[in-house]
Amino acid sequence: MKGYLPLVMFCLLLSSTSFAQFTGPSATGQVSTVEQARSAPMGTYVTVTGNIVAHLREDYYTFRDATGEIRVEIGSSVWQNRNIEPDTEVRLLAEVDRNIFVITYLWVKSLEIVE
Repeated sequence: MKGYLPLVMFCLLLSSTSFAQFTGPSATGQVSTVEQARSAPMGTYVTVTGNIVAHLREDYYTFRDATGEIRVEIGSSVWQNRNIEPDTEVRLLAEVDRNIFVITYLWVKSLEIVE
């Protein structure tokens, strides 16, 4: 009987944590423009609204709003099989990043079509 007690306690511990969920605030970026994103510190999360106007290569695209254009990186998991055209207005939640040539781009975490 003593041998089963640790096993039962372990199983109870596992089952209690498997139903846990995060209930705090979600990651949201500061509402921004392309111009503001260009000068934001690396690692800052921003939310920009505009249009994806060109495919550059692989996961890289050109995003445009009223203040200018910036390169964005959008992985296939973010697209979620949606067809976005250049005239489709989108809202991007993205992290400001810079490559080795100190060129600023946005690493997109989520894409939402603006209705």
